[in-house]
Amino acid sequence: MEDFRTILYATDFSDSSDFAFGHALLLARKFNAQLGIIHVINEPVDLRGFYVPHITFEKLEEEIEQGAQKMMERFCRTHVGDYEAVSTFVVPGIPYDEIIKKSVEISADLIVMGTHGRTGLDHVLFGSTAEKVVRKSHVPVMTVHCRGDD
Repeated sequence: MEDFRTILYATDFSDSSDFAFGHALLLARKFNAQLGIIHVINEPVDLRGFYVPHITFEKLEEEIEQGAQKMMERFCRTHVGDYEAVSTFVVPGIPYDEIIKKSVEISADLIVMGTHGRTGLDHVLFGSTAEKVVRKSHVPVMTVHCRGDD
């Protein structure tokens, strides 16, 4: 196994995702690796043609992106600490697709992400971003199951 030079950590700011960050940061410190942190804004439902009072669709997208940027800043203040080799990315799109694209773009050696532990109908209806990343990624993926999901 080679050293990890670049690690991409994917977050949706959930508890299970936060739990996985500890593993990503530990590995980044151990290998002195660049740590990329990505949050994907799930493409919103197209509301054009529907009456949404006092806000345009473009304004809604802008506010969602600003909110996600603030969440990323708060996440980094709370979790990253003194680790300086960090880059953050907030992008719109389909989460598994954007995570894989970003891993290629930054030449990641590893993707780290949490799992929600969904089962049954919930899993069938919503699928699993982590599962899709594992199946479609060309780089290794470490999934971390949050103990609180059991």
